[in-house]
Amino acid sequence: MSPHSNDAAAPPPTMVNWGLAARTAANLAPAGPALSGSEISAAVENMRLMAERSVPYVHEISQLEAARDLRDSEVLIVDRASWAKANTQSFEVMMDPVLRALAAKAAESSKAGNTGGSALSATVTGAQLGGALAFLSSKVLGQYDPFAALAPSASPKQQASGGRLLLVAPNIITVEREMKVDPADFRLWVCLHEQTHRVQFAAAPWLRHHMLGEIEKLGALLVGDSENFGERLLESAKSLGSKKEKAAAPAGEAHRGSVLDLIQNPDQKAALSHLTAVMSLLEGHANVVMDGVDQSIVPTVRTIRQRFNSRSKDRGVIEKFIRNLMGLDAKMRQYSDGAKFVRDAVGVVGMEGFNNVWTQVENLPTEEEIHNARLWVERMGL
Repeated sequence: MSPHSNDAAAPPPTMVNWGLAARTAANLAPAGPALSGSEISAAVENMRLMAERSVPYVHEISQLEAARDLRDSEVLIVDRASWAKANTQSFEVMMDPVLRALAAKAAESSKAGNTGGSALSATVTGAQLGGALAFLSSKVLGQYDPFAALAPSASPKQQASGGRLLLVAPNIITVEREMKVDPADFRLWVCLHEQTHRVQFAAAPWLRHHMLGEIEKLGALLVGDSENFGERLLESAKSLGSKKEKAAAPAGEAHRGSVLDLIQNPDQKAALSHLTAVMSLLEGHANVVMDGVDQSIVPTVRTIRQRFNSRSKDRGVIEKFIRNLMGLDAKMRQYSDGAKFVRDAVGVVGMEGFNNVWTQVENLPTEEEIHNARLWVERMGL
């Protein structure tokens, strides 16, 4: 949205040129494996079939009725450039409220009122974010994106959708070839995980707005507290494509420069803890469902699990952004903690009892409960 200099009520200029980020991401995304036109068509058709075929299994394992009819979102088989470009819309939604607050704060503190520097910063940041997404575009197999439909730049068709499932065809093909596994089995296995995320948000349609609200709340708290938060927010986005692993940082330095360094008051700590718990729940649940299949569904599942687990796995871009921002990269047990919570809760109250977690905000587990499922079971009165 362009600022109107003659309108006193106009919003401050954005700190990221989203259009430039999208164009840069699409232009810099590396090409996928060389395939003929017929091979591409066959792969796309098969991936779409596997996406459809996975849903009944997600329903059977998760026992979530939302899996019966997933009309609230769409499935897209995309190339790397399209995935990278699509994710700029998600970042636009996640970052915009906080970036606008930061821009407003900067405008209030500026005596000259010159926005030239902001425009330059937006251009640089847009280009860097686009480059980071282009780099990541060769790493991600699939992603359920609940936020893009809320972006101002989304098309009317997208805005009418609850979200979208993106399967990155060239990456799936590359990995299945590298691991030398059965393509149809591997594609179905990948789709089980991603479709579970789709079902989660369909079962809890309030969840995406809740997560955005929590991200915005934490950001607003930090904007008011620290002059360094804006820089940290932008650096978190720009560093997504960095080849350097933060986990390799010396002991005691893993969280340096992160939002964790800025957390001071109880409200900030509570917002951070809640987001950590929700992310653990979503990923842990998807892993439990994916691991719930046996050889009768995916004949070569044991081989796939063994070979895939030995690979260096990249997390979803949305989660990676949040983890970078919050300095959670050193907390490597998040996936396993979430899966253990789900398994422990289901072990006590069954899947039907566990599915109360999707009913309302109050039923989401706390970070403490993620580490001790019985506390959640007791609080739910199950």
